[in-house]
Amino acid sequence: MRLKTSLSKEPKHKELVSCVGWTTADELYSCSDDHQIMKWNLLTSETTPVAKLPDIYPIDFHWFPRSVGGKKQTHAENFVLTSSDVGEDGQIKIWSKSGMLRSTLVQQGTPVYSVAWSPDSGKVLYTSGKQLIIKPLQPNAKVLQWKAHDGVILKVDWNSVNDLILSAGEDCKYKVWDSYGRLLYSSQPHEYPITSVAWALDGELFAVGSFHTLRLCDKTGWSYALEKPNTGSIFNIAWSIDGTQIAGACGNGHVIFAHVVEQRWEWKNFEITLTKRRTMEVRNVINDAMDLLEFRDRVIKASLNYGHLVVSTSLQCYVFSTKNWNTPLIFDLKEGTVSLILQAERHFLLIDGGGIYIYSYDGRLISSPKFPGMRTDILNAQSVSLSNDTLVIRDKADEKVIYLFEALTGKPLGDGKPLTHKTEIVEIALDQKGLTNERKIAFIDKNRDLYITSVKRFGKEQKIIKIGTMVHTLAWNDAANILCGLQDTRFTVWYYPNTVYVDKDLLPKTLCEKDASEFSKNPQIVRFVGNQVTIRRADGSLIHLSVSPYPAILHEYISSSKWADAVRLCRFVKDQTMWACLAAMAVANKDMTTAEIAYAAIGEIDKVQYINSIKDLPSKESRMAHILMFSGNIQDAETLLLQAGLIYQAIQVNINLYNWNRALELAVKHKTHVDTVLAYRQKFLEDFGKKETNKQFLQYAEGLEVDWDKIKAKIEMEIAKERERAASTPPVRTSVTVQH
Repeated sequence: MRLKTSLSKEPKHKELVSCVGWTTADELYSCSDDHQIMKWNLLTSETTPVAKLPDIYPIDFHWFPRSVGGKKQTHAENFVLTSSDVGEDGQIKIWSKSGMLRSTLVQQGTPVYSVAWSPDSGKVLYTSGKQLIIKPLQPNAKVLQWKAHDGVILKVDWNSVNDLILSAGEDCKYKVWDSYGRLLYSSQPHEYPITSVAWALDGELFAVGSFHTLRLCDKTGWSYALEKPNTGSIFNIAWSIDGTQIAGACGNGHVIFAHVVEQRWEWKNFEITLTKRRTMEVRNVINDAMDLLEFRDRVIKASLNYGHLVVSTSLQCYVFSTKNWNTPLIFDLKEGTVSLILQAERHFLLIDGGGIYIYSYDGRLISSPKFPGMRTDILNAQSVSLSNDTLVIRDKADEKVIYLFEALTGKPLGDGKPLTHKTEIVEIALDQKGLTNERKIAFIDKNRDLYITSVKRFGKEQKIIKIGTMVHTLAWNDAANILCGLQDTRFTVWYYPNTVYVDKDLLPKTLCEKDASEFSKNPQIVRFVGNQVTIRRADGSLIHLSVSPYPAILHEYISSSKWADAVRLCRFVKDQTMWACLAAMAVANKDMTTAEIAYAAIGEIDKVQYINSIKDLPSKESRMAHILMFSGNIQDAETLLLQAGLIYQAIQVNINLYNWNRALELAVKHKTHVDTVLAYRQKFLEDFGKKETNKQFLQYAEGLEVDWDKIKAKIEMEIAKERERAASTPPVRTSVTVQH
């Protein structure tokens, strides 16, 4: 990626230009110390004077937003302009649109050189010498303050999508911070003070201005491009609304324009480069075949995945198949600029200022999900995830909440309730393969813990299970439900994350871990395609890691119920991780014969014995119930037995687990085996030399004599009855749905 810069032959302003601002993607206004406001039309290359200011020196101006959260604004033609005497008094004031003073937020002894609103407009970030201060608008709320630079801070910007802060100072450095004041990136010192910084609206890029210097950077801080134009100091930078170009206010009277070009997208053997504003170059690295894609309007966003390239221009959307670059599918866009494109195997998602739209690859609008207070302008790839059947969105208003939708209808999933976590969620990702009712979501919270849960919500409290700590980036594989993440100094692959629902103790044996210290600080996983993981280091360089291809083959065998092939594969690979995955997969799919072989291969003898005991049970229902118990689904096991009329077996399950109260409750309710429960309870207490203190048990034990011979005869009769029933019932295929 680089910047293609342009300057007019002669400066249009006679003095230094202090500020610039876009009204549309092709129209810009500039203010200068020559007291002129100029209008720039980029389509006709015309510059016209708009107004002559009285004897004041403008330092900044800001257009009223055209839309906020998708809603059109009525004052969109207004702008506010400030002059050099504002801020020098160390005060920050809040004004109404009509110019009435609402409040004085800050009064300090040092000048305020730069301010920025927080994403929710509930706080203000401002400079105070070398300090940065975040002041909430609520009175008595805690103020956050920290030393950010070794020189006076000249400029700040706070992005509403990624919630990150930029700062620039006279110490010749620019820095990236999170909203808690933690340093994420600090540049090397430049030759001259950094006079301007600005985020692109979508929060993926930012620009930095200094003396004869314009730099384009990734949100994590590393530099894509450095230009050395003849501009003097660049005092102000503004991004166009569509994020494709930058304007800079120059010290020598010029306004510099720069287009972002040479963005690159990669998928399997294809490499695509945006060579000009309306032209893409496609290269197939296998045979070096080249294709040129021409567009009517400038390219704004693009995404390459699952055999399709989706490109949004200022007015249209193009969908190309990687099998045929000559005949794209084209449809007109509904509203404004596309800010995000996400792809799944069967469809893709577009987000613009007006809403969220899911389209099929043949251009048909499938659904348009909505939720209360939805603001599409602040969604990004970390807060939205799409699969073939599900769409999930983390709420910006309450970052503990994830909204779940059916992709094909746009309606809320299940009972319509969102998923709620105990702390704020940072990143979310859906697995991509398998059945809809087994769809899983993985997410990282503010404490950098990694959790997994099912997206199917059925009113009862769902299990959200922690599977990792200190995880700062994650990705699901495109072809199998394998998850990878960077954990502190380790790169970890969860070959079968579903293990946590089947046999939690087995999870560590299904992982692959590699040392990741070579990736330096804050690396990010870009993609996980096939058996290749692409990681971007903090300096911007890409690293390709290969993971074993065998777990993905194992997933494929299991999805086709090829259990014999799966066992053969594990015997061939001779790897404990593979056997552990197979054991969990077999239990999840109720194939206890394969489970027994796999558990034996990893030396889990106690589990092999338990599986053997399950096989000897008289009825299908009992066997199924014990498989559920094996996976820790006690409630489901009991429900299954009760539905099948196996009351004694349901009671015995609770006795074996020492759930005494539940065992007695069932016995009393069904008027059977009360003496059995009391007998086992008595024996349990005697073994530990304890006396009965439970009032319920004391009440039912009154006048009841425990006769073990009678109880044993009763139990034998129950088992015989179950055997007879199983023998007389024709074999019916029972399927059990385990709700996670």
